[in-house]
Amino acid sequence: MALEKAILAAGCFWGVEAYFKKVSGVLNTEVGYCGGHKENPTYEEVCTGNTGHAECVLIEFDNEKITYEEILEHFWKIHDPTSLNRQGNDIGTQYRSAIFYLNEEQKKKALKSREKEEKSGKHKFSITTKIEPATKFWPAEEYHQDYLDKNPNGYCHVDLSMLDKE
Repeated sequence: MALEKAILAAGCFWGVEAYFKKVSGVLNTEVGYCGGHKENPTYEEVCTGNTGHAECVLIEFDNEKITYEEILEHFWKIHDPTSLNRQGNDIGTQYRSAIFYLNEEQKKKALKSREKEEKSGKHKFSITTKIEPATKFWPAEEYHQDYLDKNPNGYCHVDLSMLDKE
């Protein structure tokens, strides 16, 4: 097994986490905050838009079973990368689309993946997804972890049935 991590922001982290938990080769997920400037932010602080953080998911995966590029293919599929600071009913910079790379290799792959997605013709508008170096990942409060498992009728902008159709 070759453990690798990815940090992705694609709107509200509840649905993004629930989706990636179902992806073969993903070993662990954790929701949290990345891309901001405040130490150890709370959900309430992130929601003000003043910390600079995005709601994101830290994904640990076995890159012998699923590659970083395949993780990114799922990322593009589950949200609208052309919607600036918004996904579904959620509006604000904390819901931005972003790939937080952990090393130069991930940066190269993320840039190539975004270019491929932009040229795919799938989107009417330009992609707004930012590709940024990862800042410290701050885990979200416990009640946010595995939220949709604990609250099966909770809000989710991600079509969780997509994996069932593959």
